[in-house]
Amino acid sequence: MFETILDEEERGQVGIGTLIVFIAMVLVAAIAAGVLINTAGFLQTQAEATGEESTAQVSDRIQVVSTSGNVTPNSNGFVVDNVTFVVAKAPGAGNIDLDETTIQVIGEQGQNSTQIGDLNEPIEDIIGVSNNVLTDNSDRAAIQVSLTSTDLDDASITEGGDFDNYGELRSGEEITVTFTTPSSATTTKEIRVPTTLTSDQTSVRL
Repeated sequence: MFETILDEEERGQVGIGTLIVFIAMVLVAAIAAGVLINTAGFLQTQAEATGEESTAQVSDRIQVVSTSGNVTPNSNGFVVDNVTFVVAKAPGAGNIDLDETTIQVIGEQGQNSTQIGDLNEPIEDIIGVSNNVLTDNSDRAAIQVSLTSTDLDDASITEGGDFDNYGELRSGEEITVTFTTPSSATTTKEIRVPTTLTSDQTSVRL
């Protein structure tokens, strides 16, 4: 079925045109491979960055260890005018800069927010905190929020109009406090003031 070519003069010859086409195909293949490798590298880098950001949004958050309020008298009885949050790093979190962390208060009197670094009251470093940055799981810091000062001064609009601070917490009042770290990880704390506040109390656990 197959004929054997014995005459050397009858064998096919590869011309210069075929060689040029072959070289061109090799070059095109090499360029395409280079583009694919560069694209794959870019996608890998982007995927790693996205993964790190997504992980930070989940893990780089703070946890509220305890919450207490300062009890003070006013014309209608006793109220809480200052709230102290003792905070720490959540398990698996990286370093957290408290100055760049945002605190938001939402409750019956409306809502307001500010960065912790803008608070009038300083952050009290209880254990191991340096420059208001939580670096270790054992670090503890106390964040003091005065509800009657201009700490919360975003002038949020409520049904009653503008306000420059949230206001004192009355007996039985509830608020929701949300901490948002620089990596956008959030921690929410529900606070409820006891229904009875007396002159025997200088502070109360919330």
